[in-house]
Amino acid sequence: PVFAGMNGSAIENFSCVIYNIFLMNCTWQAGRDAPADTQYFLYWQKSRDEEKMECELYIKDENCRNMGCIFQNVSIGIEKAYFLVNGSSKASLIQFYDEYIDLYKV
Repeated sequence: PVFAGMNGSAIENFSCVIYNIFLMNCTWQAGRDAPADTQYFLYWQKSRDEEKMECELYIKDENCRNMGCIFQNVSIGIEKAYFLVNGSSKASLIQFYDEYIDLYKV
């Protein structure tokens, strides 16, 4: 597939950790070649039947760039959850990153 956006602009090192059963923390790093003004947005879908939802509580770095998300009241299903992080920049198109994750294995 052809991905729109500049090579090296998608996020890297995406990972999620679950705490206390109901809290989940997902983090990432900015793409190596992403422009300085890039802002990232995380969407997730718990299962195929549910709507995609945007992160409600972003973790920001010192430049106010979104670098993670804290999810509260996470219920872990048996289906893989779908995560999508896209970015926007005035300078160029940003590639998106997506991944299916088995939350019950996290």
